[in-house]
Amino acid sequence: MTMTPQQIAEKSAEAMFAGDSASKWMGMTLESISPGHATMSMTVEEHHTNGHKICHGGFIFTLSDSAFAFACNTYNKVTVAQHCTINFIAPGKLGDRLTANAREISLTGRSGIYDITVTNQDNEKIAEFRGMSRTIKGVLFEE
Repeated sequence: MTMTPQQIAEKSAEAMFAGDSASKWMGMTLESISPGHATMSMTVEEHHTNGHKICHGGFIFTLSDSAFAFACNTYNKVTVAQHCTINFIAPGKLGDRLTANAREISLTGRSGIYDITVTNQDNEKIAEFRGMSRTIKGVLFEE
């Protein structure tokens, strides 16, 4: 039986999340998945805050990076980050629900470009992240 692109994306995400200790440890939730897209969220808790009592930028980067990883692995081809940048726009505050929405901009051969926008529960932009991906050998599950 042939799987649809959506079924492949869902099964790929299931396989990845099963082994993703980092995202689980941080309290991330995979909200949605579709080919080339992923949405992840997390609530800023006390252990996510820095000396300014705002969300540490490294945690915002990690949320973005996880959404990026799920988006670029929706085709059942093992894909890793090649290069990433982030621009912080506003602070994430204690109690905020941060959402990272990843979308595929370009996929050519083994290279992809993904933009990830992080917003809070009021839809205020917190950060903009761009990730470049590279497909390597392997699959997430046997079809």
